[in-house]
Amino acid sequence: MTTIMSEATPRARFEAEALVHLDAMYSFALKLARARDDAEDLVSETVLRAFERWDQYRLGTNIRAWLFTILYHLFVSRKRRIDAREVPEGDGESGWSPQDEVGEADPEGRFYDSFLDDEIIRAIHALPDDYRTAVVLSDIQDFRYAEIAQMLGIPEGTVKSRLFRGRRLLQGKLRGYAEEMGYLKGALALAG
Repeated sequence: MTTIMSEATPRARFEAEALVHLDAMYSFALKLARARDDAEDLVSETVLRAFERWDQYRLGTNIRAWLFTILYHLFVSRKRRIDAREVPEGDGESGWSPQDEVGEADPEGRFYDSFLDDEIIRAIHALPDDYRTAVVLSDIQDFRYAEIAQMLGIPEGTVKSRLFRGRRLLQGKLRGYAEEMGYLKGALALAG
């Protein structure tokens, strides 16, 4: 009886601490991968990897940052593998390419993204990968600079630089939208 209880305890602790972050992990994975299936795979693989390494996690530390670090490293590893493979543009007969989208790439992502305006989501998705990752982790997921630096394996100064540049790009892309929505007075209104 004691053996069964001690075996269930790590799993119960894992479920109680880690699984409450599934929605946040999915949202982050969706921003990275930009496709529902890939995001789901990343989250599944993250949960599996985290459970396998549960003995390495120090209880009481920031589990959310630990999970996001695993997720990010899995994403980067997967992206490198995909980039290393040379995929032919088409099969030569049907004209079909593995990169062709079939149906809506991300119907569930639309639900999560509905919390932010479509124009803002488009602007975030248009950011270069490094800037987008930093902006999403900081401004959407509310991680601190030090946590982001640790997750991405880069110096904190690089995080600040990427955030500054990413936010600057967003500001440029969204200026007209902000004026249209009444958040900023237009340049013409100020001149007149």
